[in-house]
Amino acid sequence: MARLYELVDTSSLEDVRTYLTRARAVDADGAVRFQGVGGALGIWTCVLSRAGLLDSTPIVLGLRTAGLAEPSTLDAVVGLGPVLDRMPRSQGAGDSALRLPPYDEQAAWAGISPSLSGWEAVGEIPAQRLVETAKAGTEEVARTVPTDSGREMVQRVRSAVWSRTSDWGHMGDSGETPTVPDGAAFAAWSLGFLRSDDDSQVPVAVNGSWTRLSCPGGFVLTRT
Repeated sequence: MARLYELVDTSSLEDVRTYLTRARAVDADGAVRFQGVGGALGIWTCVLSRAGLLDSTPIVLGLRTAGLAEPSTLDAVVGLGPVLDRMPRSQGAGDSALRLPPYDEQAAWAGISPSLSGWEAVGEIPAQRLVETAKAGTEEVARTVPTDSGREMVQRVRSAVWSRTSDWGHMGDSGETPTVPDGAAFAAWSLGFLRSDDDSQVPVAVNGSWTRLSCPGGFVLTRT
């Protein structure tokens, strides 16, 4: 059986390409989970994850959806590079097929992604606060990481910066209310879910141990 999704049109395919290209800019060796649910396709990427048992980095996922011309239940995890290599710039008029590599890859985060239903609204965050935090944190990481640093050093610095919780990340006064790490802002910005001039309010919802930000361009989901 062919491993592909028929999207509704070529513009949807270009949108997926842009999203995956941004995700690969965050993690060149990263993976993507495609989850077909009837007439919709959920496209999961991982922006931040733990490197080991003692790592306190929050898990931060990005989720964007696309419409399917043909219903699908295919659920696959593949490398970002291999799937982008199968998306040439010109696929021909009317060719909206998203073709996957023949084999799945292993990604620990793909097995713990949250449910698509059962979310409870808990508040809102100004989009500009997210943008400001993402830009400031990105600059801090760039200043702190030495030139030609190894992956371990980069992970340590990113974990320290993006594990923090700014004032906008506290959803209430109770100790039981969820907090949103700065890494969620980084994900929303780096994946293109927010614009610099966005003045909207971003809804926040919870589901068990997960917190979700519904940004104009996609969803950010975190678990600390």
